Amino acid sequence: MTIPNPNPELDAEALYQVLAKQVKIGLAKAENVAIVGIYSGGAWLAERLAADLQLNERLGFIDVSFYRDDFAEKGLRPDVKPTQIPFDVDGATILLVDDVLYTGRTTRAAINELFDYGRPARIMLAALADRGGRELPIAADFVAQTISIPDQQSLVLQRADDGRFSLTVDHA
Repeated sequence: MTIPNPNPELDAEALYQVLAKQVKIGLAKAENVAIVGIYSGGAWLAERLAADLQLNERLGFIDVSFYRDDFAEKGLRPDVKPTQIPFDVDGATILLVDDVLYTGRTTRAAINELFDYGRPARIMLAALADRGGRELPIAADFVAQTISIPDQQSLVLQRADDGRFSLTVDHA
């Protein structure tokens, strides 16, 4: 069951503005910047960030399904999308974008996949929300909000037809 998040502190559009400002400041002096969004919520955020930062030619998308350490356990999701990295990763400053940072396993999988495309100079992580619960030593360079929700719930980013973001809490 998914319900809209009634907490006004979790306004996804407002959180995006916070994240975008952090990223713009943090990447101001970086060279050879490219943005890679993790499907699906991270890809949506990456698209908007790339447009706001005028980096549309340096935008890629990654699906970590085959790189997850629980692949054998969970199997392949039916909505796997092709990874698209249309730029040279070697020597690039990669901004890896995800919607919600939780255990760190998705980030680890994304980094593993990025290295299959080359050796970046640096990888920085941006997340709209960090809900804690880390199982791996991974931290975001840019995060709009730290949010606490029970382990049995999920924080889900959604994108409306007009491109506006919203956050919902999924109760398992």
